[in-house]
Amino acid sequence: MSAITPELRSQIEEITRRAGHIWRYLDGAKKSQTIQELEAKMAEPSFWDDQAAAQKVIGEANRLKVTVNPSRDFNKEVDDLKAMQELVDEMGDDPDAEAYVEELDGLVKKLQPKLDKLELASYLSGQHDSCNALLTINSGAGGTESCDWADMLLRMYTRWGEHAGYDVEVLDIMPGEEAGISSATIRISGPNAYGYAKAERGVHRLVRISPFDSNARRHTSFCSVDVIAEIEDDVDIEIDEADIRTDVYRASGKGGQHVNRTESAVRLTHIPSGIVVTCQNERSQIKNKATAMKTLKSRLYEKLEDEKRSEMEKFYGEKGEIAWGNQIRSYVFQPYQMVKDLRTGVETGNVQAVMDGELDPFVHAWLRAGGPTARRSASERSAD
Repeated sequence: MSAITPELRSQIEEITRRAGHIWRYLDGAKKSQTIQELEAKMAEPSFWDDQAAAQKVIGEANRLKVTVNPSRDFNKEVDDLKAMQELVDEMGDDPDAEAYVEELDGLVKKLQPKLDKLELASYLSGQHDSCNALLTINSGAGGTESCDWADMLLRMYTRWGEHAGYDVEVLDIMPGEEAGISSATIRISGPNAYGYAKAERGVHRLVRISPFDSNARRHTSFCSVDVIAEIEDDVDIEIDEADIRTDVYRASGKGGQHVNRTESAVRLTHIPSGIVVTCQNERSQIKNKATAMKTLKSRLYEKLEDEKRSEMEKFYGEKGEIAWGNQIRSYVFQPYQMVKDLRTGVETGNVQAVMDGELDPFVHAWLRAGGPTARRSASERSAD
């Protein structure tokens, strides 16, 4: 008789089953074959004759590896787990089997959280999920209150990005007339930054006792958050210089005397689409323009992609007007404390933790629920 309990055996079977479904969902076998073919190209003597083509091959290989390698490595650990299970089964009633059962139980406890993380990452298999994210906050209905709320959101997303190990850089910021900020754009750089950050796209509602109201009345404020992927240079988006109006001006806010004295900030207006992007974080006007051009290219690409989709409300329609009735999440400070995501139902009473960047429960629940593209949940995939 085996020393492995039915519960432990069931846990091992569950880990094996879920790991197998993830591998098949990611089409791991086909992608692994493609990686081998790309690596064979990279080994050819003439590979670097065309630098641009070579970079595309390397980029594609790296993208596939980021998707496939974690699942492949995890399956190797599952194979080791199964091998130990077989060993214990062969030992039968041997007293020494108990030590191996303890080790087996320890491996299961170690693999379960890794599997949860791997399963969540499997949702980030979109074309641009691995890219950096450009996140823009705009104040809405609420006046000064809304501008202060936008400033609070900027701090929240900065903290969230830093906690996740991402680099967060402010590209543009426009102060409010009396307090806070009217708008801000930040770049969140790191693996799958866009894949996670896109969960925050929508209107965010704040309810609190206003610090700007001498009568201490409760106010409701709104801000919108837009998130796009910072696309790579190899994406084919042509921008006619004649369609762009370039304005330069003095940077505002923090940045030192040099930044505030010179006209280093750049605003680009794409006349056909009406898209406006600005950048003022660099001291050099040339660098600011280069960053702004890349942001403009990303926004135009997102616009083109949205136009191809038959259900645009999944993205821009979900955000809607920056006012009541369109919010994706509510943050209530008074008369009680609660943050609730209206898309998934996830809520918490620890408002301070959320404002300090603890957004993962909301982001993860949104991804597991399928996000805007209604991806199948992990349970549905497991039922295939």
